[in-house]
Amino acid sequence: MKYNLYQIDAFTDTIFGGNPACVVPLDHWLPDDVLLKIAKENAVAETAFFVDKGDTFHLRWFTPEIEMDLCGHATLASAHCLATILNYPKNEIVFESMSGKLIVNVEDGVYKLNFPSRMPVEADLPLIISNSLNIQPKEILKSRDYVLVYDNETDIRNIKIDRQAFDQINLAPGGMIVTAKGDNCDFVSRFFTPQTSILEDPVTGSAHCSLIPFWAKRLDKKVLYAQQVSERMGKLYCEDLGERVIISGQAKTYSIGNFWIN
Repeated sequence: MKYNLYQIDAFTDTIFGGNPACVVPLDHWLPDDVLLKIAKENAVAETAFFVDKGDTFHLRWFTPEIEMDLCGHATLASAHCLATILNYPKNEIVFESMSGKLIVNVEDGVYKLNFPSRMPVEADLPLIISNSLNIQPKEILKSRDYVLVYDNETDIRNIKIDRQAFDQINLAPGGMIVTAKGDNCDFVSRFFTPQTSILEDPVTGSAHCSLIPFWAKRLDKKVLYAQQVSERMGKLYCEDLGERVIISGQAKTYSIGNFWIN
């Protein structure tokens, strides 16, 4: 059986930037173990699969290791695939997912993701994580992910992870966000996941479900501009809506191809 495969760089306006995701449209669901094998073969942080249900699309996300409960960049990539490659006629794209209904509005090449808000709360940092960090955080919070708050952007850029120590803990399906006020934006972040093939996720939309409400309250701002300062760099335009957040960005198609499962 032949399937289409699209690789798209999300949360960027330039090729080779942002976070690469693979997108695979399906007529019907394949077995979960096959979806996981496809994601592993693709060897990017996330592969998105969707099935057209008429007015909505059933959307699922897989890393090379597990199925995820929520993924921002692969949702954006799926919307970009529908809007620019598959010629979906509507400016509002509705996905049904493990995290409920997710709406993406397309406006002049910008994809506005309406996602759930996940305000983090104060927490204790596991010793394993603390021992893996070369710079210790000033504040520790947690939602799905640990959120470690630092003094400045320089600290975020200079953080190094002792992977041997870090991989002793399993945070699935979450990870660890490090964040601080930005020098040229409202806030910056990086994202790390232990026990995975890709330690640092280049741009993590779902992490901003926690970062947006936190920084909106801290900075007393509802509309924010964020950068994920990984090597590939990501640009995110954010809005706090209370129980929901808007995470906006652009995307670029990198490749279009096919694969076969016999």
